[in-house]
Amino acid sequence: MRDYQTVHREMSVASAEKDLLQGRLDAGLNAAIECCDRWASGGHVALEWIGREMQRETVTFETLKADSERFASLLKKRGIGKGDIVAGLLPRIPELLTVVLGTWRAGAVYQPLFTAFGPKAIETRIVGDSGSGAKLVITDRANRSKLDDVQGCPPIIEVDRTGATPGTLPRILADEPTGTAPLMLQGDDPFVLLYTSGTTGKPKAVLYPLAMLLPVGIYMRDAIDLRAEDNYWNIADPGWAYGMLYALIGPLLLGHTTTFYEGGFTVEATMRIVRDLRITNFAGAPTAYRLLMAAGPEAAKVAAGTLRVASSAGEPLNPEVARWAKSALNVPLKDHYGQTETAMLVNNHHAIQHAEKESSAGYAMPGFHLEVLGEDLKPAATSTPGILAVDMSRSPLNTFRGYWRAETPAIQGNWYLTGDTMMRDADGHFFFVGRSDDIITSAGYRIGPFDVESALIEHPAVAEVGVIGKPDPERTEIVKAFIVLKAGHSGSPELTAELQEHVRRRLATHAFPREIAYLAELPKTPSGKIQRFILRQMS
Repeated sequence: MRDYQTVHREMSVASAEKDLLQGRLDAGLNAAIECCDRWASGGHVALEWIGREMQRETVTFETLKADSERFASLLKKRGIGKGDIVAGLLPRIPELLTVVLGTWRAGAVYQPLFTAFGPKAIETRIVGDSGSGAKLVITDRANRSKLDDVQGCPPIIEVDRTGATPGTLPRILADEPTGTAPLMLQGDDPFVLLYTSGTTGKPKAVLYPLAMLLPVGIYMRDAIDLRAEDNYWNIADPGWAYGMLYALIGPLLLGHTTTFYEGGFTVEATMRIVRDLRITNFAGAPTAYRLLMAAGPEAAKVAAGTLRVASSAGEPLNPEVARWAKSALNVPLKDHYGQTETAMLVNNHHAIQHAEKESSAGYAMPGFHLEVLGEDLKPAATSTPGILAVDMSRSPLNTFRGYWRAETPAIQGNWYLTGDTMMRDADGHFFFVGRSDDIITSAGYRIGPFDVESALIEHPAVAEVGVIGKPDPERTEIVKAFIVLKAGHSGSPELTAELQEHVRRRLATHAFPREIAYLAELPKTPSGKIQRFILRQMS
């Protein structure tokens, strides 16, 4: 296994290009070639698809190449080409790949729209000053009616998988020719437009240039450790960054089969698919692992012995969940940290040798130079909380240069300030503390909600937890916890006292939750992140 320090020291754009791309950033590049065409021989499978009723279908790279050529032809006839935006309001179905690859083939930009969005959320992202100005929206029958309430909605093409409805995909593609050549672009040209989830404010647009293929490929190779023999499943929805980059682009970029399940997350369905497809490499958000853990040991037995590695991203991974995975799933579960703006930044890498520490988000991803900064924008002392920042002048694989059609106050000089508070120890491990606006100040102490949440979730009665600071006249703030209990447990004064004492013992006397509320579920963004601002409103 390669040594982290060596990989980090030797990482460069030139070496990444040579290892990962057929084209070159400055001499002709198209994402459809990189993620499809170069793999379209020998009958290699690009997609293992599982429908809502557990029906299965496989799609080869060769089929995807032909279908995307037809879709690119359709776009050309509509006058859609380089730099134009095609939005997809689509579930995880095979046609999603046709639309994405065909959009790239035409030199256009693909914009994912999460299927749980309502009309207002869609309108915000495609219409008006803050919208993308998409030239076309592709959707399916289940989501089509939402677009009727989107003011100024662009033209729509509907997907009808039965082929029964005239004028819908894939039926209309039958009249289009294959052979549409990819439009060659350069590394600075955009190919994906994603909006942030809006956890800290209004969603903002981020344009990914084709150069983003490099850090995506490196993450798949070094952090995910995707191997040719793996059966890979990233359960994240491609309507968000983690799913778009690492469930769709990442595996296809490496010529590897990806897995789509059209249905929503349930423990039963997830374990069944892991068993039936013999999944060896699994990735998802901490919420999924917490729900698997809460389901009890019998549910985990299905996957134990099948999985080789597991990865977590989207929110910090609680140490108790990682310990559970090692015991119940017999698999290393490693925490990864990133943002929509930058993609992945800090990882506990599966395929690079480095020391690991409990609760640590890992080391900086090779190709990125990160610092923890104080309020003066100077590097903070070791193990001192500060803002995690990307040194853009020393991070050759960083592609973020600011939001599209919006100001980016988080860029100051050469620094991009992530807005997340972290600490770095003397060995280079980064530890997540919380969003800057989530840090709790109580009686002079600074308390990270993640630490309190991680302590609480160790308790056998707790399934999920969100922690906030509640204003208090004496202490400035007090710690308040909102808890979802496991089946068979109910909230009571006795349980509250037991949980408070548990945090006192496991974490610190000053950090225990002085108030605890019990909820049926936590408010979350569509991508699964806890919405602490809603919890603050409830307090």
